[in-house]
Amino acid sequence: MHGFSARRVALTSIAAASALAASLALAGPAAAVAPATATATYDCGSAGVGTVTLTAADSGGGKTIRVDSTDIRTQYPLKANTVTATLKLNKTSGGATSEVRFSGTAHAAAATGDPISFGPLPLTTGSLSDGDTTDSAALGGAPSETNWSLKLTVNKPTGSFSSYCTATGKQSAAFTW
Repeated sequence: MHGFSARRVALTSIAAASALAASLALAGPAAAVAPATATATYDCGSAGVGTVTLTAADSGGGKTIRVDSTDIRTQYPLKANTVTATLKLNKTSGGATSEVRFSGTAHAAAATGDPISFGPLPLTTGSLSDGDTTDSAALGGAPSETNWSLKLTVNKPTGSFSSYCTATGKQSAAFTW
């Protein structure tokens, strides 16, 4: 007899459905950050003071944060991916507080006066587990090499220099990873 019997088709369908169900069960749920977006006020000296929007993601491939602001602006033209942005956040895990950092050189080219936009910046220092929270650390005093929440290092063939920003308060809501 040529072709498939009704029984063979039914068994094949059941096997395929079972395999799909098993693979979905083993995959587990996608990781999520809540909330996905929060705001905080940052002081970046001559670049401006204002609201910074932080957008967090946990794709399973890594934990990242994006940094955007229309209040804080570039002070000079930037070629794409020439600025290393480093964001320091306070982490709370099981009642203990420590620091984590997100850092990278992901940004588009920008003209003088354009709003800042960096990321997604991967987690580069520290670790985050399910249930950990992160928040901007409110710092007093002027932004400096030793007092910063966000550091922007411009990398040029002739050398590099950094600009610093401090969070002036906590985020609108802490991120829960």
